[in-house]
Amino acid sequence: MGRYITKRLLQAIPTMFIISLVLFVLTQNIGDPVTTMGGRDPIRPDDYERLRTELGLDQPIYLQYVYWMIGNDWTKVDVGGKEILGTRKGILRGDFGTSLMDRVPVMELVWSRVPNTLLLMIPAQIIIILFGVSIGIYSALKQYSLMDNILTAGSFIGLSMPVFFISLILIYVFSVLFQHWGLPHLPAVGMFEPAVGKTPLQVAIHMIMPVTSIAFISIASYSRFMRSSMLNIMNQDYIRTAKAKGLEKTYVILVHALKNAALPIVTLMGMDLPLLLAGAVVTESIFGWPGMGRLFLDHLEGSDGPVVMAIVILVALAVILFQILTDLIYALLDPRIRMD
Repeated sequence: MGRYITKRLLQAIPTMFIISLVLFVLTQNIGDPVTTMGGRDPIRPDDYERLRTELGLDQPIYLQYVYWMIGNDWTKVDVGGKEILGTRKGILRGDFGTSLMDRVPVMELVWSRVPNTLLLMIPAQIIIILFGVSIGIYSALKQYSLMDNILTAGSFIGLSMPVFFISLILIYVFSVLFQHWGLPHLPAVGMFEPAVGKTPLQVAIHMIMPVTSIAFISIASYSRFMRSSMLNIMNQDYIRTAKAKGLEKTYVILVHALKNAALPIVTLMGMDLPLLLAGAVVTESIFGWPGMGRLFLDHLEGSDGPVVMAIVILVALAVILFQILTDLIYALLDPRIRMD
């Protein structure tokens, strides 16, 4: 297994290089960050050229990529008309640069948002797994029953509804209408009420609608995958044999069937978990949640390449690592899979 992990990590190096190169080229074409630095006031032409030179945006794109990757502390750069030694170390040494919008180190900005995103995404993922798996198992065991038909119809409705529509419906019902009816209502935006402060209760109340929005569609997806997988497993010969031996139904389901039926869910989790770091762009924007998704969108609109690149590279790295972890979990669940 150690050889397998080492092999996969070595394979990830050229993969990350290609990903970073493609994303860097795309990021350089999302817009001109210098034009947004003046706010509503247009930047004078001489200031525009000076800022582009100081930020290194006047360099060829291949040279900008080299500086972003390995730094520019080995060469001289033009700052204020003077040639001085560069200060950037490059991402290979943990330096993702400075935000062009906020003028603070990129990683300082990114890590300040990670706890807020995880606070939202981890409870949502737990709810998705618990409800998605439970509903899928129940539907499979009660195939074609009234409740199975209701749950199937509900899952199709959930899969067909975009997340922004669900978010707006929740805001309209539980925030607008409840307030209009004089009922206790949920806050629509933010992480806490400024007048009250960032208390655990305030954060928990503000989390309810965003977490529900994120979980709603994924629960429908997980339940459909789990139902299909359980139906396939329950018709296998070894399940019939276990039943014929007189084993309890609960034991057969939880020990024999669920272990193999969970493989598609492991695949879904392997794809979903890296996105915990990225956050939910649409949901965080609608509810004004100060997480990674909103940070990405705000800085994408401002053409802030260093921040955008830092977020997408971290997510790409997380995807590769979680895919390796998914393969290892597969080997633990299915003895037919070997890491040789």
